[in-house]
Amino acid sequence: MQTNAAALAGSPPQASSVRWKIFLMMLFLISINYIDRASLSVAMPLIAKEFDIGPAAQGLLLSSFFWTYAFMQIPGGMLADRYGPRVVIAGATLGWGFFQAIAAVCTGWVSLLVTRLGLGAAEAPIYPAGGKLNGIWMTHNERGRGATLLDGGAPLGAALGAILISGLIATLGSWRLSFIVAGIGTIVAGLFAWSYIRNHPREHPGVNDAEARYIEAAHAHDAAQAPAVTSGRVLDFFRYRSVWGMFFGWMCFNALFYGLLTWMPNYLSKVHGFDIKQMGGAVFIMFFSGFVGEMVGGWIADKWRAAGASASRVLRTLFGVASIIATIAIYSVAQINDPVAVVVLLSVTLFFLRWCGLFWCIPSLLGTRDRVGFLGGTMNLGGNCAGIGVPIVVGLIVQATGSYFLALMLFTAAGAGLFVCSTLLIDYSKKLPV
Repeated sequence: MQTNAAALAGSPPQASSVRWKIFLMMLFLISINYIDRASLSVAMPLIAKEFDIGPAAQGLLLSSFFWTYAFMQIPGGMLADRYGPRVVIAGATLGWGFFQAIAAVCTGWVSLLVTRLGLGAAEAPIYPAGGKLNGIWMTHNERGRGATLLDGGAPLGAALGAILISGLIATLGSWRLSFIVAGIGTIVAGLFAWSYIRNHPREHPGVNDAEARYIEAAHAHDAAQAPAVTSGRVLDFFRYRSVWGMFFGWMCFNALFYGLLTWMPNYLSKVHGFDIKQMGGAVFIMFFSGFVGEMVGGWIADKWRAAGASASRVLRTLFGVASIIATIAIYSVAQINDPVAVVVLLSVTLFFLRWCGLFWCIPSLLGTRDRVGFLGGTMNLGGNCAGIGVPIVVGLIVQATGSYFLALMLFTAAGAGLFVCSTLLIDYSKKLPV
């Protein structure tokens, strides 16, 4: 017991740090994931002009990615549970790089929609598999940072995507060439992921015995506190309020985040007159603020946990503060006209909203290790149901009203829903006996 206690207190000085390198790689892969999926939003003003499509059809295009992405969440998580995260992560990355590149040859919005369906299906397993990696490689005092490194790729990739894709379009003079460059880069990253990621610490050539024992001691401690399994049926998870709170909380989070990701470039262009370079710079500032916020949230969570606070206290507090501030900030965007103030408020929204990347701790808190992939897929299914609906609804609102006001009110309501789900519905204190 003393050996385990010493190991849990902190990683021994001589231990290797492969687990952190793996999660820096996951940050890199998720960033590429979001660069590729955000590329359509950045290029949309040019694509809409070339293909002569209005806001409703644009909303359909922006939504189409999420149709297959949402559908494949639970199957993707189950694949990670069965075959391990390594093959799933590498295969997904290679697949979406292919679909990103072939979008360049599309001759109309229908064929472009088909490539977006392929992109969504290929990208779907990356988050559930990453959540499983977090449960395998990280200790309970490291999973906050692990979760935010995993999810931090979303705002970082959105920020870099705005700069890189708009920069490539401006330099190459073509959105098509920019898509080809992005797709080839993704395929190279997939090969790199296969060469470095392993399913378990003992399988990795860079992990020394000290790091392996440190991780194993933490997992033995977790296993000793896990409940006895009462059934082998994963559908029994849906009997618990916490699972539904996780599902709908992540849905509300993504209603706001994906709304900003898919429509803010057009909003800044149409309402505030930003050109392609100004829009790219503004979107970079906003989403990079989200990335910084996510890293800050993960650091606060792990330091607070290490100081002795319960997971329930830490997560309820951080989610509550984040959702309140993000909701107030996005509501304020609808009340002002100054472009600089709008970018500042959107940056504040994303800084605090991205604290909720800590949601990726929840699957490993609620489920035993062999169920983390399934729970992660379930959670991300909820999030991507919002991804399906929000771009279409916003497109219809803008086409019907000629204004973004009601769309911003929709985002405000999502922020309020996030507060309710994350602070009132989820019990973070115990694993579910399934």
